[in-house]
Amino acid sequence: MTPPRLVLDTNVLLSALLFPAASLSWLRHAWQSEAVVPLASQATTLELLRVLSYPKFRLTEQEREDLLADYLPWCETVVVANPPTVPYCRDPFDQPFLELAAAGSADALVTGDDDLLALAPVFAVPIITPAAARQHVESI
Repeated sequence: MTPPRLVLDTNVLLSALLFPAASLSWLRHAWQSEAVVPLASQATTLELLRVLSYPKFRLTEQEREDLLADYLPWCETVVVANPPTVPYCRDPFDQPFLELAAAGSADALVTGDDDLLALAPVFAVPIITPAAARQHVESI
C-alpha cells in the first residue's frame, strides 16, 4: 500500500520536531518509518527555516540543521513553479501550504490552524487535524 502523501503545516512540524514527548511525536516516527510521505516545496521549507530561527526557540544553527536532517530527507520535493488557484486564506503564511497540497496532489493537508481548517469545505484536498491524520495512518 502506498503511504499517504501529506502536507504538514509549520506548527504541526514544529510540534513533531521540537517536542519529542508531545502528542505529535508519532508523526516524526511515521515519516522516518515511511508510513507517510511529507511533501515540501521551496516556500514551505523557507517558512520552516524562518520559524526555526525565532529567538524564543533558542536553537543554535547546528540544532536547526539537525532538526532539518530529521525531516527533509524523508520529504518528496514538489516544485510549485506556477502556483495553482487555491482558496484565499486570511493568513498569507498559510497560502504556500494550500498551493503545495494542490500542486503535489497531496492526500491531505495536516494542520491545527483554524484559518486552514475553515477552508476544508471548499478545498479539493482534505484539510485535517493531526488527530484525524493519526487515525488514518493507524488504520492502514
